[in-house]
Amino acid sequence: MDNNFFKWLSFRTFAIAVGVLVFSFQAHADSASDLLMPGQLIQAHDKYKSDCANCHKPYDKAAQSGLCKDCHKEIAKDIAGKHGLHGLMKEDKPCKECHTEHKGRDARIAKLNTVNFDHSTTGFELKGAHLSSKVLCKDCHSPLKKYREAPVKCIGCHQKADKHKGSLGPDCENCHEEKDWKTTHFDHSKTHFPLLGKHMDVKCKACHINDKFKDTPRLCNDCHKKDDKHKGNFGPKCETCHDAKSWKEILFDHDKQTKYPLLGKHRETKCVSCHKGNLYKEKLKTNCFSCHKKDDKHKGKFGTKCESCHVERSWKEIPFDHDRKTKFPLLGKHKDVKCNACHKGDLYKDKLKMDCFSCHKKDDKHKGSFGPKCETCHIEKSWKEIVFDHDKKTKYPLLGKHRDTKCVSCHKGDLYKDKLKTDCFSCHEKDDKHKGEEGRKCESCHHEDSWKRVEFDHRISRFQLTGKHALVECKKCHLTVVFKEAKSDCWSCHEKQDVHKRTLGTGCETCHNTRDWKDWDFDHDKTGFKLDGKHRSLKCIDCHNTPVRTKVVLAATCVSCHEKDDKHDGAFGMQCDHCHIGSNWKTIKVGGQRWINY
Repeated sequence: MDNNFFKWLSFRTFAIAVGVLVFSFQAHADSASDLLMPGQLIQAHDKYKSDCANCHKPYDKAAQSGLCKDCHKEIAKDIAGKHGLHGLMKEDKPCKECHTEHKGRDARIAKLNTVNFDHSTTGFELKGAHLSSKVLCKDCHSPLKKYREAPVKCIGCHQKADKHKGSLGPDCENCHEEKDWKTTHFDHSKTHFPLLGKHMDVKCKACHINDKFKDTPRLCNDCHKKDDKHKGNFGPKCETCHDAKSWKEILFDHDKQTKYPLLGKHRETKCVSCHKGNLYKEKLKTNCFSCHKKDDKHKGKFGTKCESCHVERSWKEIPFDHDRKTKFPLLGKHKDVKCNACHKGDLYKDKLKMDCFSCHKKDDKHKGSFGPKCETCHIEKSWKEIVFDHDKKTKYPLLGKHRDTKCVSCHKGDLYKDKLKTDCFSCHEKDDKHKGEEGRKCESCHHEDSWKRVEFDHRISRFQLTGKHALVECKKCHLTVVFKEAKSDCWSCHEKQDVHKRTLGTGCETCHNTRDWKDWDFDHDKTGFKLDGKHRSLKCIDCHNTPVRTKVVLAATCVSCHEKDDKHDGAFGMQCDHCHIGSNWKTIKVGGQRWINY
């Protein structure tokens, strides 16, 4: 027989023997368990020592942890819910790796290092004041209870310190932190009354009097009734106008929430300036006059519809369109005139006339002599600007200096009754330096630009200007303003230049012309004494040597000049030319044109 058979026989014999022993000593089970156990159980497990199946399953070590959980249901629940020390373990370890049994009645199978223990693995991390060395494990973990049974709610440990006396419930962490009781972080926005604006800076006890947090009033007026400057006139709903940021900031949208939008200066006006009574009982009128009657400088004369002329921006800004809304458009200076300068009575009853004279009669410097139609000459821009077109509207166009002359200089009487003459002399007689000697037609010589500008056409006079005379100034000949006094003969002006000393008379023009004194062309042959012979070489003064008054009159007989040369002593008479000729005394005429020289 081989060795395997003997091994099998030995094991079978051993098993039968053990079975006999177990059966035999059933009444002495405790003694048997003690005999088979590797060591004694802890005091808490001692009641299970009689039946190993409570903790062990034959031939299945993995089932042991499940048997532990069957008894320790609270730990099984932690593991399933993944909370607490066992539920938050990163690894799924068998229970026996941490909790080893059979080490004696007093053994500690839950080993815990209270010095280095990481409390965050329990789901209750120590923070703030909990980390202080003053806080010991026993302060939270009672020796009579398991560690896991320590309270996780603040109130479990700090109920005695609860100043709210439980009125705010057990969830202290909703407001407080582990760092300090006084440091609060309560999220008021999760309540029915979120804290906004100034409420965020208010201490809790200011609203929660005597630490009463439930049923705290939520209406503004409940807390701020004493602050109501309106004395209840504006009702209890403060939030209609105000917000929590500031009492001074008004949110009420008067434009959208009422039928009276606030424009211009109304936006800057305080509410109480208009709403002086009860806001809801005393309805205000919306017309201007109902509020601004006391401000009406017109004393009611302009009616009650202030908005017809004024706007909310400023009383001084007048948008009334006088041009479109009336029959009298405002032009020129009228635009700058104040309304009451014209409208002095009742605006609607006292109708104003639209002609200039009705308002400006007192300003009429013409004293009515120019009639009431001021607009004929003047415009609204300025009284001084005259627009009357004298050239087109009258038969007397204004030229030269007449354009600068004031109307009253000519029109001294009634403009329409006293008709003015159009000749120069009728106005300028007093200015006539000629004393009327030159007639009444001043325009014959003078021009409207200036009296000194003379354009007289001398050709229409009896003395035409020719030659050098055309270049001579008038005053050289006209020594007085009476031009007719000027003489027309040459000698009266040129006596000083007469080199003949009047021996040839005063009729200078007989020989000379106006071009040049030296250019003379007198033809002696056309006189009663034709020059021939020696007479042609004689100078005028040889014969004309005696001054005469005007015209030269000399005797045509030879003896009148040659009496001293008469060798006949007058015996042959005075007609020397009967015998002698002008070219030579010695040539004698004898009979029918025979000449004898001797």
